[in-house]
Amino acid sequence: VQLQASGGGLVQTGDSLRLSCAASGRTLSTEIMGWFRQAPGKEREFVGAIRWSSGSTYYSDSVKARFTISKDNVKNAMYLDMNNLKPEDTAVYYCAASRKVGGYVVSSYASALTYDYWGQGTQVTVSS
Repeated sequence: VQLQASGGGLVQTGDSLRLSCAASGRTLSTEIMGWFRQAPGKEREFVGAIRWSSGSTYYSDSVKARFTISKDNVKNAMYLDMNNLKPEDTAVYYCAASRKVGGYVVSSYASALTYDYWGQGTQVTVSS
């Protein structure tokens, strides 16, 4: 499975942006797909995740109420709608997917170790 993240760019504070993550290769069979981000000089951090079967979503406190994750099972795609962007949202955003279906607990969704497939990242820069 290959993941391709796209949609990043340079925006101003308060703007909105939609990131996309397209899965290709063999048929996507996954429990959870997630978004992570990494700012310069910082560790990769969890942004949010979506359970592929149910559509249930989970977010980090820093983006809750501003970011929304959705999916399209037919297109094998996941989206991240980001609203009211702030300079501290500036980072490379990565999408990821788990290889297995089942056997995960919700608390594991925020861990990068849960995910087996990663996209190449897309840069989001928010100017003040």
